[in-house]
Amino acid sequence: MLTIGLFLTISFLVSVAGLAALIWAISSGQFAFGQRQARVIFHEDEEGELDDPTVSGEAIDRERTAIDASTARPVTLLLVAAVLWLVLGSVFGLIASLKLHMPDWLDGSAALTFGRLRTLHLTLVIYGWLSLAGIATATWITPRLFRTPLRSAGFVTWGAALWNIGLVAGLIAIASGWNDGEEWLEIPWQIDGLLAVGGALTVFPLLRTAFSREVEHIYVSGWYYLAAMMWFPALFIIANIPYVFVGAEQATVNWWFAHNVLGLWLTPLGLGAAYYFIPKIIGKPVYSYALSLLGFWALALFYSQVGIHHLIGGPVPTWVVTLSVVQSVMMFVPVLAVAINQHVVVARNLWAFRASLPLRFVSLGAVMYTLASFEGSLEALRSINTVTHFTQFTIGHAHLGAYGFASFIMFGGVYYMMPRITGRPWPWPGLIAAHFWCVVVGFALYFTALTIGGWLEGEAMLDASRPFSASVILLKPFLEGRSLGGAIMTLGHFLFAINVAAILLPRSASRAAVAA
Repeated sequence: MLTIGLFLTISFLVSVAGLAALIWAISSGQFAFGQRQARVIFHEDEEGELDDPTVSGEAIDRERTAIDASTARPVTLLLVAAVLWLVLGSVFGLIASLKLHMPDWLDGSAALTFGRLRTLHLTLVIYGWLSLAGIATATWITPRLFRTPLRSAGFVTWGAALWNIGLVAGLIAIASGWNDGEEWLEIPWQIDGLLAVGGALTVFPLLRTAFSREVEHIYVSGWYYLAAMMWFPALFIIANIPYVFVGAEQATVNWWFAHNVLGLWLTPLGLGAAYYFIPKIIGKPVYSYALSLLGFWALALFYSQVGIHHLIGGPVPTWVVTLSVVQSVMMFVPVLAVAINQHVVVARNLWAFRASLPLRFVSLGAVMYTLASFEGSLEALRSINTVTHFTQFTIGHAHLGAYGFASFIMFGGVYYMMPRITGRPWPWPGLIAAHFWCVVVGFALYFTALTIGGWLEGEAMLDASRPFSASVILLKPFLEGRSLGGAIMTLGHFLFAINVAAILLPRSASRAAVAA
């Protein structure tokens, strides 16, 4: 009864808050569907010009100097931590991948077993890399959208410090064998409070800035960011309440949380950035501003119950799974809205795609959002899920969303933001291109190997005439392909870290450039 009462109370309060937001949005003209609102990200005379510091060499945006100065310190801190966690998480992920086809390697210590290394990898890339890079990007873009400096910037710095302290404590706990035993929720709940408080401290300045905005209309990126800052704390706190959810109920909450981290946290962070960077770099507004708002509200309406399709065949009520399948298919609506909007504007301006490396990262990330979402909707269908469940196919799909979509957009965002933050151009543009091709080639190998291998694995497991070992043996070359792709991606991440270090350490970079 406590669980049912808790869910009903929270659902009611969230519904009331959502209704109030909807009424306010309608009454204040936030649903004004016109291209005029799509141009709020541009200042006068900015349209029609390629805006890319890696091409023009103009590191400082003079129109927004005061705004960028207000976010420089906290955003730099967040991004440096994010890049460090990406590199470390990639190394753990590569070792875990190698152990799938080299099981006797590094088997002398419990901390180096596959279960712990894989969990460390997942925790680092979700809570370290993607969350911190997403918060940094939102913190940098939001004041620009609202044309006012960031309020209470010190809160972000303190929040980032607490978040990272909690993350380090969680990593030590996981490595030593202490965890909550639920995927995506392995950090012990006794430590989760540090991340919750740290996250709240980073949200407060964005809300203050939104209330102090100098523009009337909230651009679509602002909607995504403000919603993400409300959705994730609710997800994280509810899923981590101890001693409430047990058994099948616990599994239901687990996948409700895990999938919503993708759809209601990483997705709005990624799409908010894409809706800002793509038109801003090209110098032209999105194809249809009305579609952009339709996509946001459709995501808010349809996504929250999608994750339960991971429990098809499990001991949960059939109607719960069916509801999840239906909502998964309904996700075609917001995905099509985003696809038409972002891909059309890039397709009409391929000259910008060829010229701008940040745009290549961001627009490819947007394409992979479309692919991941369509694949996810099809994967939720029982006929397809029967084959792909418990196989490497699902791992490939998860990486198409979390890596191909979210990480690519964050890479592009960092390459666009850092010159504005530091006031310095990138010292080695060639290394940016090397990073791009490493992650593109590496991810293509990784995804292809897991998709084909996972499907064959699923068919083998369903074939009653074949022993289970057949599904394991046939998978080995595909797992080796996964490791090769992962190694190339990890190399790209090291190049990314070198680029970020180089722009933050101008003296060292200058000396190195002269020596070269």
